Formats: sequence, structure tokens, C-alpha cells
Amino acid sequence: MEKVDVKGLSCPMPVLKTKQAIDGGAKELLIVGTSQVSKENVSKLAKSQGFNVNITVDQKDSWEMEIKK
Repeated sequence: MEKVDVKGLSCPMPVLKTKQAIDGGAKELLIVGTSQVSKENVSKLAKSQGFNVNITVDQKDSWEMEIKK
């Protein structure tokens, strides 16, 4: 599973990095970040691309999300 680290990044960078990985052919990604807005936006992108989204860590200042086709 490929890891995409978007910690400390503001939108739209987390969405763009995730999209880049998806466009590169990734079928499974672990995305880690810190911004709650980014979490929501990355989740929306993944769902719009047909991925299942599983948020494995959801704390005030960090989150991890697995997406799988």
C-alpha cells in the first residue's frame, strides 16, 4: 500500500497529491494528514473516484485514511 503524507499541507495540496497517486495507478493508498478540512476533501475525492474510504485514525490534530478500489 502506497503512503501519501499530507501532514501540514493546506488545500488544495492534499487533494492534488492524492489525485496524483490515483492517476498514477494506485489501487490502495494510506493517506496521513493533520487538517480536518483536508480529510473531508480527500475523502470526497476518493469516493468520487470509486474508492472505499476507511478512516483508521481520527484525532483532533491527525488522521489516517485507507482508500481501496
